[in-house]
Amino acid sequence: MANHSKLHDDPFLTRLAAQEPSAWFNPAVTISAAGLSASGLSRSIVDDAAARLDRFAPWIAQAFPETSAARGVIESPLDAAPDMQRELGLAAGTLLLKRDDILPVSGSIKARGGVHEVLEYAESLAAEAGLLPTDYREFGSAPVRRLMAQHRVVVGSTGNLGLSIGITSAALGLQATVHMSTHAQAWKKELLRGLGVEVVEHSTDYTAAVDAGRQAAQTDPTTHFVDDEHSVSLFAGYAVAGRRVARQLRDQGITVAVDHPLFVYLPCGIGGAPGGVAYGLALEFGDAVHCIFAEPTAAPAMMLGAYTGLHDRISVSELGLDTRTVADGLAVGRPSGFVGRRMQGLIDGYYTVTDQHMKNQVKLLYATEGILAEPSAVASLDGPHWISAATEYMDRKNLTGQKLKNATHIAWLTGGGMVPAEVQRSYLS
Repeated sequence: MANHSKLHDDPFLTRLAAQEPSAWFNPAVTISAAGLSASGLSRSIVDDAAARLDRFAPWIAQAFPETSAARGVIESPLDAAPDMQRELGLAAGTLLLKRDDILPVSGSIKARGGVHEVLEYAESLAAEAGLLPTDYREFGSAPVRRLMAQHRVVVGSTGNLGLSIGITSAALGLQATVHMSTHAQAWKKELLRGLGVEVVEHSTDYTAAVDAGRQAAQTDPTTHFVDDEHSVSLFAGYAVAGRRVARQLRDQGITVAVDHPLFVYLPCGIGGAPGGVAYGLALEFGDAVHCIFAEPTAAPAMMLGAYTGLHDRISVSELGLDTRTVADGLAVGRPSGFVGRRMQGLIDGYYTVTDQHMKNQVKLLYATEGILAEPSAVASLDGPHWISAATEYMDRKNLTGQKLKNATHIAWLTGGGMVPAEVQRSYLS
């Protein structure tokens, strides 16, 4: 599809506009080596991010005591979920839950990329000032904190990225401003304000909040803008998850190979977090991994961009959708063009989930596994259903028979750990 004029003639887009749960499997998905090459990205960005997180681990352990047992490594468990697997009707293969809902620091997947980018900025400031220590615990010292206090980090966020940026900036002594749409949940704004973070609210949508943050930062040389749409630093921080998951699977004795495929279902807002994770997984597993993005029916931004080939040159508003969804972290109208274009050969498919279904899945996950995740996180649980229904895709990728029996399915639970108890109770009511 080359232009916007055909939008109203396309039956698939008509279904998206009607907010019917839908799936689209990418005919352009390629063998991983070609997809990785076409991305224009390199393994070195992930190596660099992993090394930086290692350097900062002693400071992280000191600043965030919940990470001290893991020596400052910000990571989450990868757990089997047999009861949920039965409820989902997944008869073949194994369902695992990636527990980023309890990821330390900010209780969501955003603690990966968000923390990394703030650390990279702090490291660059210390290096420029001649204060870069050999022992990174010195980032807690008075001279370094005085330096940090002269600088500001700015971000536009629907919620969870703002939390990770604000919490990490405050811990380092950096000033921080988070631009949020009014749709973002009140408790997230209150938590940030309690840390001394400036929260600026916008009555318009997520993209407008990001633009406001970008414009505010452009005029001030002491300000760093975290660009959720285009940031390589965020992307690289998320991508480190690929090697961490590879290690967890090895430790559990789980084989991943072309005849033992790995399906990974990732909730998607603007695309940076799932895009980075998918890139890291492709580096580790090549053609054995199949990443599928999940979005709300009210905000299928990445699917629309990829399906039309227009990426960030189209918004869901052109389908008459308003992005109002209980999955506030996924309430995005226009996707990241950076992720959409670079990852278009590496994402196997996309599907959408209604708000009511996400609410039902929150309750079901709690009833079966005792896990209370955010609505946006449980969008990942629908992945196996869409895979089993996608016969053309499964045949095209030769993912049938014994391969399916050997498959591992990872539903990535992207957030929920920091949700206040009264809000959690409302999810179950």
